[in-house]
Parts: sequence; C-alpha cells; structure tokens
Amino acid sequence: MKDKKIKHDKRYWDLDRNGRKLNKISKELMKIKMEKKKDMEKQQLPDARKHQIISFIKSGIRILGYALIPFSLVTATIILILSEIVGIIEELV
Repeated sequence: MKDKKIKHDKRYWDLDRNGRKLNKISKELMKIKMEKKKDMEKQQLPDARKHQIISFIKSGIRILGYALIPFSLVTATIILILSEIVGIIEELV
C-alpha cells in the first residue's frame, strides 16, 4: 500500500483537530502559540565549557574552605560562603 501524502491547502489550516472550522480568535491564539514556540526554540544553550571551569573553581574554593576549618572557623566560613556565591554564578553561565 502506498503512503498517502496529506495535502495541506489553505482550508486545512482553518480547521481544528476535530475538523471544525476555527473562528478568528482561535486562529489568533494559534498564531501566538506558534510564535511562543519559535521563541523557545531560539533560546541559547548554556556554555558547557564555562560551566565546567567555574565548577572546578568552586570545588577548589570549597576544598580550601574545609581544609581551613581546624585552623580558623571564621575564615573557613567566609570561604565556604564565597564558594556558594561562585555556585550561583555557575548556574547563571
């Protein structure tokens, strides 16, 4: 059996999925949905390399912070808070 190609003429796009004719408002809503879908497709993906570099920096800062706990609790706390700030920046890249 041969595959039949559906011919999409102008009238086809004026119908909903149940075959009913769309009114003007429904057509406008469909156009808006299609535009939003296109905008979402245009979103940029995050830069994986920058994310990885910042993640390594954050890990190094954390290791330093935990290593300083026996020597200076205040300094270690400040460094660990700094690592969390770097973590927030990491998620924004």
